[in-house]
Amino acid sequence: MLPDFRVRQRDYLLEIAAALAGELDIKTLLERILSVSIEMLAGQGGLIALRSETQGWKIQTSVGIQPAFLRAITPLLADIPASVESVEAEIPEINRLLDHLTFAASMGFLTGVGLPLTARQKVVGVIYIFRSYPGIFSKNDRTLLRSFANQAAVAVQNAQLYKQVIHEKQRMEALLDNAGDGILILNPDRRIQVCNASFSRLYGLDSDRIQGSSHDQIIQWNGPTQGITLEQAEAGGWPLSPHAQLYVEGDLKRRNNQVPLPIGITYAPLLSEEGNLLNIIATIRDITRFREAEELKSTFISIISHELKTPVALIKGYVSTLRRDDARWDRKVVNESLQVIEEEADRLTGLIENMLDASRLQAGGVKLKQSDILLSDMAERLVKRFQTQTDKHTLVTDFPPDFPVILADETRIQQVLSNLISNAIKYSPGGEIRVSGQVRPDRIIIGVSDEGPGISPNDIPHVFDRFYRSPEMARATKGAGLGLYLSRAIIEAHGGRIWVDPSPQGARFFFTLPRPANG
Repeated sequence: MLPDFRVRQRDYLLEIAAALAGELDIKTLLERILSVSIEMLAGQGGLIALRSETQGWKIQTSVGIQPAFLRAITPLLADIPASVESVEAEIPEINRLLDHLTFAASMGFLTGVGLPLTARQKVVGVIYIFRSYPGIFSKNDRTLLRSFANQAAVAVQNAQLYKQVIHEKQRMEALLDNAGDGILILNPDRRIQVCNASFSRLYGLDSDRIQGSSHDQIIQWNGPTQGITLEQAEAGGWPLSPHAQLYVEGDLKRRNNQVPLPIGITYAPLLSEEGNLLNIIATIRDITRFREAEELKSTFISIISHELKTPVALIKGYVSTLRRDDARWDRKVVNESLQVIEEEADRLTGLIENMLDASRLQAGGVKLKQSDILLSDMAERLVKRFQTQTDKHTLVTDFPPDFPVILADETRIQQVLSNLISNAIKYSPGGEIRVSGQVRPDRIIIGVSDEGPGISPNDIPHVFDRFYRSPEMARATKGAGLGLYLSRAIIEAHGGRIWVDPSPQGARFFFTLPRPANG
């Protein structure tokens, strides 16, 4: 039969081992280990200190020791090395320092013993036991304390691992919650285990209602896809390797009769070391803007090719005609031909300038060269110039007396006003075109109105979009759909606003520009 001392030692070790399996509170465990160590070594006090990678040494728990003594001990802990290889040689020196401090401080302790808490070849802490009577700690005492120190080291290691797992979980949750793309984590049976907030917003359903659903219930395509679907890929044996990513694009059906959403999904397998499928990570990206960019690119190529083709064909035709060796052209025919060539060259120049302006806008906005300008005088000049280009319209101005001077980029504002007057001439068969001005305390308002067919209510929200032209306008007149887009950018760069008013007859465009504070 074991002596009582051995029985208690065994029972304590079993108790602590059981606590290690069921208790995650590191402070509670260390307090129990210290209490048992003091009792088994017949000590009167003790402490356990832990090392932190970021905060250094800190006394975690103590029994029977005055705060002043703890404050005096703490600086000594910094001398304990971090590696296991050298710690056995250093601990006796620390013990001698503790003995000296104990004696000098007259705290009632006469002897002490300390052992490191080691885990994975690193010193994670230290345990000290003090006695108030003389006598060297025996080899058996140290062996016994080593048993409890090992248990404490396991407790510290478990706590660190648990803390690390919690931090990793928090990081993963933060990553999922803040990711701009939708993310689904699927089980091998394609049931959704995790759904992040971004996908919930894209799909229009709460995450907790998506989680637990099958992939096939949620990812349903509205029409054909580009690339094979997950179901088709798995039917073909996917995945064959850990890097076998799968990509598919299409229009995702959404809840509540929402418009189908263009998305691209990347599927990536997560395999075990044995090659078994653990999860499928699906990353869902809204590709609406990419699709719009592709459509815009197609529109741009179509419009520009058409707009370039006509003037180039005219220029080439007139030049070829004038160069014929078998004809003698009189001066009038030559002048008329050269006038057409010049007009078409001007059209090409204007088109190229508009495209360059559009590119500059995308690169960094409109740069303004501001000066004092009087819009009423500018409008008068432009009306006279444009009147020479039409005999079907009557162009008039309507400005109040003493119209204020404003600070603006004269070239850019003239570009806007010219575009609005030119559009009024182009899109109305005849009648009056009025350029008007109004004065407000903080701004001026400029309007250009005509007596043409007006703008369809369906087109009004889009008239300032790049390359936008209504089907009726596209068939009847030439243009690249850049004028109003550039006009809006110029006005907004000045701090103003441009809009079109619905009207039963004719188009009515207005824009505002801010007045100086003392204007």
